Amino acid sequence: MTEALEASRLVVDDQPELERLKITEVFLSLQGEARDVGWPTTFIRLTGCPLRCTYCDTTYSFFGGTWRQIDDLVDEATQNGARHVCVTGGEPLSQKRCLILLKKLCDAGFLVSLETSGAIDISAVDSRVSRVLDLKTPSSGEMARNRLANLPLLTAHDQVKFVIGDRADYDWSVQMLKTHNLAQRAEVLFSPSHGQITATELADWIIADRLPVRFQWQLHKQLWGETPGK
Repeated sequence: MTEALEASRLVVDDQPELERLKITEVFLSLQGEARDVGWPTTFIRLTGCPLRCTYCDTTYSFFGGTWRQIDDLVDEATQNGARHVCVTGGEPLSQKRCLILLKKLCDAGFLVSLETSGAIDISAVDSRVSRVLDLKTPSSGEMARNRLANLPLLTAHDQVKFVIGDRADYDWSVQMLKTHNLAQRAEVLFSPSHGQITATELADWIIADRLPVRFQWQLHKQLWGETPGK
């Protein structure tokens, strides 16, 4: 593993006494996925990720970024005027002080969601946050990184997302759905992997099997394509 790659996987602050995070971008857009789809939302994208999923569409967040004070991030979200805030990445929980940001956003009255890979313990996340846990399917190349101990922690306030690239991914996801009673724990989302299978294929499979899941299609990509910050 190269030094640059290792740095992108673990974000280390040389001034840990400061309440700050390394941030790739902050922007206002419409939420394109999950339960809050369509709502004006402030997105706070943290830098760095320990995973390298084959279908990742935010690889630009692996490197670089700017150190930002947590209170400044909360202030920017307030100035944006949207009630919804999504903390995403990369893998936001790879920076431990992400937990502070989540709590402060909740304290400020925002409706907060956290997009996480599911490879890191979610037990310390503020209970007011809706945790959107992405279970890694076989085609992601990172299935072994799924932290199954997170699954019993899920509640009806949380969401579980499967990004599906082929029929093998779909069959695996259905098995996980049943084995872990996921539909009884949280809201379950099935999404087609962009450019791998069509939305119609996945929709037909869900209907045929009468699955208790919500089909989702990335709204932001339908509106703005692959443009970062949208």
